[in-house]
Amino acid sequence: MIAVVDYGMGNLKSVQNAALVLGKRVVVTDSKATLKKAKKIIFPGVGHFGQAIYELKKRSLFAVLKGKIKEGVPFLGICVGMQVLFSQSQEAKGVKGLDVIKGEIKKFKAKDLIIPHMGWNQVRIRDCGLRNKRNLLFKGLADRSFFYFVHSYYCVPKDSRVVLSTTGYGVEFASSIHKDNIWAVQFHAEKSQKSGLKLFNNFLELC
Repeated sequence: MIAVVDYGMGNLKSVQNAALVLGKRVVVTDSKATLKKAKKIIFPGVGHFGQAIYELKKRSLFAVLKGKIKEGVPFLGICVGMQVLFSQSQEAKGVKGLDVIKGEIKKFKAKDLIIPHMGWNQVRIRDCGLRNKRNLLFKGLADRSFFYFVHSYYCVPKDSRVVLSTTGYGVEFASSIHKDNIWAVQFHAEKSQKSGLKLFNNFLELC
């Protein structure tokens, strides 16, 4: 069963529709009992880091998600769904994230930038040779493909080896990451048309 986490925020319908286009059935759920049965998890996100963590805890999903990730269940985080994996965020000081990826979420600060970073931008894929499992998220996608972004904060992992792709917007930031059974993207795959569908399909097929 593929679970899409419903925490009161996120493009749930868009993710569900993307799965249907690919011929896959997903279950949108805020039930910890259902989430515990999931064989794959997709965490779509929009909005505020602190509010997302609050809603997860309110629904008793925070500890369940940490447990499922520790078990090795394949996990795909999208936008805020990527950010909550980290230790902390400048958006909500004092609020601890899932902390399964060590690092911090920082705000774009360059004076000449329009914030939020919104619209299509290129994704520079690291290690395009597809020599190992982590690269399969971008299988069939060309380096510097365009994806759709909407965000004011970006992820800074302590270990740069988890960075799967980067994108330039004032700084060169991690636009996707991978560690063990975790994949996450800062862009909105569900809004990224053919490239987004291809990425979704790659995740659903890679494990």
